[in-house]
Amino acid sequence: MTVADLKPRPDHIEPAVPVGRLDGPGPAYELTKRLLDAGCAAAGILVLLPLLLGCALWIKMVDRGPIFYWQWRAGRNGWLFRLWKFRTMSLNAEDGGAKLAAAGDSRILPGCRWMRKSHVDELPQLWNILKGDMSLVGPRPERPEIIEQLREDVPHIEWRLTGQPGLTGLAQVRNGYSNDLKGMRRKLAFDLKYLRNRSTLGDLRLIAQTLPRCWDTSAC
Repeated sequence: MTVADLKPRPDHIEPAVPVGRLDGPGPAYELTKRLLDAGCAAAGILVLLPLLLGCALWIKMVDRGPIFYWQWRAGRNGWLFRLWKFRTMSLNAEDGGAKLAAAGDSRILPGCRWMRKSHVDELPQLWNILKGDMSLVGPRPERPEIIEQLREDVPHIEWRLTGQPGLTGLAQVRNGYSNDLKGMRRKLAFDLKYLRNRSTLGDLRLIAQTLPRCWDTSAC
């Protein structure tokens, strides 16, 4: 299945009340998580600044359009926020409507495919983490249109919204990139497993497991 002809985005998605404990280990965990997020995001921006500037310069050279691209994503409890990425597709990439990237996608800018496979295009989300829209670890934030489209085919997909969305997570480490129903269902299962069992030690373990998987041959 390819998600196409998506419905207009809502202003807010109301997550259903999940069965089981998905509300987190407690305030001590939440405080530790926030301190870890803010510290790592600030350090990451400083350390990776040369790479970020190089990517920005390349995009400007090959296309001369905006360097960054943003989308509405559903955050914790369904509230929407602007997620930032490096723009690796042409300006008219979604003129015919929003659709997921596919292998060999002609909309990708010259020399930018490696940014997508290495997930370097996601690095501007360090700013989202610093602001508190996202966390380092959690379910990947999804577009609200896609959540609405998949409610019937992927039951309880909105349960993912009970936690802070993340730059990486258990689904990314175990499942990788998915754009079909089977993959979406697997991703949801991993996301709910993470939400039921999250801990500071578990978050640190997932960050360590993410590093060797940064290059993703399945990413489009």
